[in-house]
Amino acid sequence: MSDFAELWDAHRGVVRDVAYRVLGSVADAEDVTQETYLRLLAREADADAAPLDEPRAWLITVASRLAIDRLRAHEHSRRAYVGPWLPEPIVADERTLPEDRVTLDDSVRMALLVVLEQLSPAERTAFLLHDVFDLDFERVADVLGVNPGAARQSASRARKRIAAQGSARFAVDPAAARRLSERFAAAATEGDLEGLVAALAADARGHFDSGGAFPDAPTEVVVGAERIARQFLATVGGPGFTFEVAAVNAEPGIVVRRRGRVISVLALEYADDRITVIHGIGNPAKLGHVT
Repeated sequence: MSDFAELWDAHRGVVRDVAYRVLGSVADAEDVTQETYLRLLAREADADAAPLDEPRAWLITVASRLAIDRLRAHEHSRRAYVGPWLPEPIVADERTLPEDRVTLDDSVRMALLVVLEQLSPAERTAFLLHDVFDLDFERVADVLGVNPGAARQSASRARKRIAAQGSARFAVDPAAARRLSERFAAAATEGDLEGLVAALAADARGHFDSGGAFPDAPTEVVVGAERIARQFLATVGGPGFTFEVAAVNAEPGIVVRRRGRVISVLALEYADDRITVIHGIGNPAKLGHVT
């Protein structure tokens, strides 16, 4: 294997990880990963290019710039989106080759990604590159096209926004979370309204991203356990639906299928032995990668 191939094999995972966290899209992350590879290939072919002293940092820089460009290009379409826009879910699948997987850790939890969506591209990128991927602020500033002080301020603003959302910062006990998700899935399978309500916090919130694909899906946040449970059964209830507990963005969640086809993925937030937030992704364009 050539030095070039070894370099790419060693770092393409972090390229994909950066792209997914910045963009919240599996398909866009794959496109950015491929384009970063082509940039590296072109640099390798350039006889006048200096050797890479820090290949990981160089690749992250290239991928981040490409991701920011793509993020800004999507701003108009996201503003015109029907209902809430949620990141594409990552459902753990052992059949996916290790080199093709997004790394699932605390920084990929849906609660955090949803908060990142509320930040500016500069704030989101500065926080991720410095706090998650350990780049210094000189390198972050180079990515953003600003001075290091401005990059530091962007990361600080991001941290404050994240700190204000406790669920975005802290995970709950995995065993307790799985028990709750199993209770919810069992109640959904039975069409048990009372069972669904019992699994939810009284002031739970439900967000459903269908992109207009579900005519009955709410386009605003649904608040309250009973309202969420009734809306849920009205949207994905009835014969033919199955509810399977699975690891969704590194935490227990639920995959909803109808006649074997994935029609929705639920990423859940938990506190005090109840589900506090449901992030339901049902836009078919965001589920093509989920098997």
